[in-house]
Amino acid sequence: MKAQVIHSFGDPSVFQTAELPKPEVIPGHVLIRVAASSVNPVDTKIRKGLLAGIAPELPAVLHGDVAGVVEEVGDGVTGFQPGDEVYACAGGIKGTAGGALADYMLADAALVAHKPQQLSMQEAAALPLVAITAWEGLIQRAAVKPGQHVLVHGATGGVGHIALQLAKWAGATVSVTASSEDKLAVARDLGADHLINYREQSVAEYVERLTDGEGFDLVFDTVGGENLDRSFQAAKRNGSVVTIAARSTHDLSPLHSKGLSLHVVFMLIPLLYGSHREQHGHILRSVAQIVDDGKLRPLLDLRSFTFAEAAEAHRHLESGQAIGKVTLINERF
Repeated sequence: MKAQVIHSFGDPSVFQTAELPKPEVIPGHVLIRVAASSVNPVDTKIRKGLLAGIAPELPAVLHGDVAGVVEEVGDGVTGFQPGDEVYACAGGIKGTAGGALADYMLADAALVAHKPQQLSMQEAAALPLVAITAWEGLIQRAAVKPGQHVLVHGATGGVGHIALQLAKWAGATVSVTASSEDKLAVARDLGADHLINYREQSVAEYVERLTDGEGFDLVFDTVGGENLDRSFQAAKRNGSVVTIAARSTHDLSPLHSKGLSLHVVFMLIPLLYGSHREQHGHILRSVAQIVDDGKLRPLLDLRSFTFAEAAEAHRHLESGQAIGKVTLINERF
């Protein structure tokens, strides 16, 4: 089979097209004929060599997000059969059988779900990592409730645009931040109730404007760094902050003085450690139903790439110019 392989860590030029053996199906797994994948920031960081603790051994095939068709089913697998259209975040890191940038991907069946019927393979491949992350943060950890006022930072980013829609599906009022009027217009189209250009309004200003100075019931931070401090500032007393980027040092006294709950989401834990993987399959089944009910849709960047253009896809995501998910189509599917 053809695959995009890296033999060393570095800039996007490390991707090379190579011929690899087709994986053999093993118990508890499914072999997926890969139709599409998408790029997540973690993929670019692994490629750069910045995440040695979770990187697969070299040479490696990267990317976790996959959409495709079940080719073979291993012993002990129920619920899937050859020909099923599926999606998952199931590889590209340590502890998994391989990445999605190949003609075939071997995946733990617990991580896999039938793809949303209303989506193309390319659209479905944009969802798994970001949808699981948003679901874990909003639904499982913070338990968002109808009537709450939720603030989502980075509303047109990968996780942000899903968090916005999931919060609306759960019955919340949703305010969002973005860096431009164009991005805010996209967020409005996705269902945002209130728009904040963070370059033009301070936290104090939009907290006063949108919450009468009380703060938000739940703040979802997709940015990290100084923005996590801004999230503490924006949350109301006894509110909650969810973050997907907490590799930084912060003064936690605002959490104490306001009685805040802080939830840190790292969705790769089941893949890295092999525990509770069935939760990811369950989440993706739930997300597929919400999509097919017309309550959630992926936001795809206008540019799409083939697997042979993996380097260009990574460059585009790292440029900061992408709006939504950067996707890749397997030209050999």
